[in-house]
Amino acid sequence: MTTNINQNDFSQIIKGRRSVRAYQPDYKIPKEEMMKIIEEASSAPSSANLQPWRVVVVDSKEGKEKLRPLVMFNTTQNDTSSAMLLIFGDNKFYENAEYIYNMAVEKGKMPPDVRDSQLSAIKSHYLSLSKTVANDVIKIDSSLFSMQLMLTARTYGYDTNPMAGFESDKLAEAFELDSKRYIPVMILSIGKAAEPGYDSLRLSPEQITFWR
Repeated sequence: MTTNINQNDFSQIIKGRRSVRAYQPDYKIPKEEMMKIIEEASSAPSSANLQPWRVVVVDSKEGKEKLRPLVMFNTTQNDTSSAMLLIFGDNKFYENAEYIYNMAVEKGKMPPDVRDSQLSAIKSHYLSLSKTVANDVIKIDSSLFSMQLMLTARTYGYDTNPMAGFESDKLAEAFELDSKRYIPVMILSIGKAAEPGYDSLRLSPEQITFWR
């Protein structure tokens, strides 16, 4: 496992994160390590803990060739990264509710009566949402997961770059997903940086905070 012990300082993790566009092209993240990163990132919060995010890991030559014409001006990331992570939201995420809540009961994290009341509320609530509202929920939750994945990647010594510049209407079908069910949220490149990402400034807390 490629772990950078210095990355275990939380301040370094968040303040040292950069959007890296050029990676060491010969470096391949092991599958078991990638799955561990995804597992840890999945501790991100989500509405009713329904975890609507889905990930397509594009790390093969064939997959990247398929993705390349769809990522517009982000081809350097595609060509050099260990993988491109396609983050989708599943608009049938509520179908996993029973599995998630049953597992919570089995693991002693939730009493059965709470599970039953929660499941009843979930079915009536999420099935009644408009498409627009449901999409908002899915994209917010999947974005929380994506941010957590980027920070998790840094603890393993990897860098990332979040991208919105891609052909969103073609992405699902290109990778054999139902485009009516799976909503593209963003793409993350991940790998070992070949060049450092640009440092940047942020607005001060005084500029972005309102006290009432």
